Amino acid sequence: MRYIYFLALLSLVLLLTACGSSTIEDFSYTDHRGEPVSLEDLKGTPWLATFMFTNCETVCPPMTFNLSGIQEELKAEGIEDYKIVAFSVDPTVDTPATMQDYLAKYSVPDESKWHLLTGYTQPEIAEFAKDNFSSFVKNDPESDQVIHGTAFYLVDQEGTVAHNYDGFEDVPVEEIKEDLRGLIEGK
Repeated sequence: MRYIYFLALLSLVLLLTACGSSTIEDFSYTDHRGEPVSLEDLKGTPWLATFMFTNCETVCPPMTFNLSGIQEELKAEGIEDYKIVAFSVDPTVDTPATMQDYLAKYSVPDESKWHLLTGYTQPEIAEFAKDNFSSFVKNDPESDQVIHGTAFYLVDQEGTVAHNYDGFEDVPVEEIKEDLRGLIEGK
C-alpha cells in the first residue's frame, strides 16, 4: 500500500514539475557552511536548483550523485560560471553541519559552487517550492521521509526558472550543459 501511495504522489509531483517557468521570489536562507545565501547573492550567475534532504532513502542520493556528475562534465568543458542550490525539504533535521556531512559523502569536483540550504520551516519550503518551482513537498505520513519533486531547474542570471529537467533518471546532461552555456553566453 505504501508503494502505491508513493507512486501516486510521485505522479502528482511529476505533473506539477512539468509546469512553466516563473521568477523566483526573494529569499535568504543558510547554506551548509552556515553562511547566508539570498536570491540577491545568486543574481548575475545561472544556477541549478533542486529539492532534497539528507536522510532520504530513495531519490536524493542518486540526484546528488547526478548533480556531482553534471558538475564533472561542466568542469571538463571549462564551464565555470554557475552555482548549484539544493533546498532541504526537511529543515528540522538538515542543519548546516548535517548537510556538510551529507555533501562530503559525494565526489564533488568544486564544493564552493554548492549551496545546500536550510533555515526555514517545512511549511515555508513547501509553499516556496509550489510558488516558485511548481514543485511538490509533503511529509510521508507512514515514515520519516518527505515526498518531493525530482527535477533539476536551471535558473537564469535574473532569478527566473528557464528550464527544468528530470534529475533522477535519464538526466539530460548534454541538454543541461548546452542550456547553461547558452545562458552564460547570453544566447
